[in-house]
Amino acid sequence: MRLKRLGLGRHVRAGLVGAAVLAAAGGTLFAAGPPAMLLAADATDNPITGFTGKCIDVADANTANGTAVQLYDCNGTGAQRWSSPGDGTLRAFGKCLDIQAAGTTDGTSVWLWDCHGEANQQWVITEAHDIVNPATDRCLDVRGYDNANRTPLQIWPCTGAANQKWFDSKVESPPANDSVGDGGRGDAPAGFVVSEDQFNAMFPARNSFYTYGGLTAALGAYPGFATSGDDTTKKREAAAFLANVGHETGGLTHVTEQNTANHPHYCDPGQPNGCPAGQSAYYGRGPIQLSWNFNYRAAGDALGIDLLNNPGLVESDASVAWKTALWYWNTQSGPGTMTPHDAMTNNSGFGQTIRSINGALECDGKNPAQVQNRVANYLRFVQVLVTTPGDNLVC
Repeated sequence: MRLKRLGLGRHVRAGLVGAAVLAAAGGTLFAAGPPAMLLAADATDNPITGFTGKCIDVADANTANGTAVQLYDCNGTGAQRWSSPGDGTLRAFGKCLDIQAAGTTDGTSVWLWDCHGEANQQWVITEAHDIVNPATDRCLDVRGYDNANRTPLQIWPCTGAANQKWFDSKVESPPANDSVGDGGRGDAPAGFVVSEDQFNAMFPARNSFYTYGGLTAALGAYPGFATSGDDTTKKREAAAFLANVGHETGGLTHVTEQNTANHPHYCDPGQPNGCPAGQSAYYGRGPIQLSWNFNYRAAGDALGIDLLNNPGLVESDASVAWKTALWYWNTQSGPGTMTPHDAMTNNSGFGQTIRSINGALECDGKNPAQVQNRVANYLRFVQVLVTTPGDNLVC
């Protein structure tokens, strides 16, 4: 999304609605949900269920400058009452929603601050329910697509995702069938083909970090995963994904790469932005063992999380860890010719998922034992899910 500059410090774009759309007496701004979970069209002043069902909130109702603005359960308190006097600002407790230290980079937090009317306190509400800061051309965003209480709000490039959609309860309720674009990061799909009992059966000795809840919370990042095609295709894809991550992590027992001697080897200083977290910060983490600085950056950019500067999130937040694995599975072809998701949904077979993940080291006879371990996982998991494996199991 680009905003055209018209005059000093003023920005407009087609489809923008003035911030005065907020009720003059103050309205509650709710995060939107996916289409199936929005409020009924005739509902009024109810919390929104779906992606968050939560509100923009001033942390602990603190009125001090620098107080974090976050996501929190809607409770009707003054910490969630926002208004606009028509000058482009959004205000709570008489202070303004402000971009921290007038930052302009992706992931800069927002906070409460004395109103001064500068560019970092200017917000425009669009007809698409984005809240845009024109000076940075970025949207108000829920960090990491996380719906937990106290999740910080930040600025991020406008993606159309549900974690950037906001509604004023005093003016309107989200329409029941409004299609809120999810930018590939929508809410978790209903009817995941792997039950918690089946997940537990697949990984009886798993590390407690790898929770079923962490996995299901991450599924919304890529709603096409294990929901494409017929029931057999869905189950095969879920089994294939879990078979590969099980192999990468020793049955979900390892969160980080075990050979610490390799940890300094994953920084390519020639990549954009280098290695700001340190030479040894980009070792393998999580279900897919995400590694290298450029992969942390790419995954973070796709998910709305600053993993380049904070790679440790992949080993401290189970949902983030699962999201990075789903990012690779659904968007990266690695040394292969297709993404693992495409391999399973176009019936190319499990072997092509191996090629896309580690084909340069394992396929074409390079390490048949590793390939067979992945295949053994897959054959066991399709049995757990009561389906068939299909053809082309090896690479």
